[in-house]
Amino acid sequence: MPLLRFDLIEGRTDEELKTLLDVTHDTVVNVFGVPKRDRYQIVHQHKPNEMIIQDTGLGFNRSENVVVLSIRSTQRSDKQKQKFYETLVKELSEKCDIEPNDVMVSIVTNGAGEWSFGFGEAQFLTGEL
Repeated sequence: MPLLRFDLIEGRTDEELKTLLDVTHDTVVNVFGVPKRDRYQIVHQHKPNEMIIQDTGLGFNRSENVVVLSIRSTQRSDKQKQKFYETLVKELSEKCDIEPNDVMVSIVTNGAGEWSFGFGEAQFLTGEL
């Protein structure tokens, strides 16, 4: 049930967006072990001057192909997170022509009570999930 928000500079084609979302979802499924239909993705596109994404002093540049991925999820191990980061940049590079330096990920952890998938219920707390 990770909720993924993608912040991108506008200009990608529908096919490029679909591939980006599909590749990222496949990585979530394979690394985090979530069900295939556990897919929650939101894309926000911005004008180039609306995204300033630097390198925190690490000494590299980003292009207009930059992807900022924010993930809200229940707890994942550090090992899972590292595997996710590594796998994601590899897959995006190979399948979307997005360079590893253009991928920034932030994972925010929350608990079972912070999720309602509808009907005004907390399905993790009720035992439905």
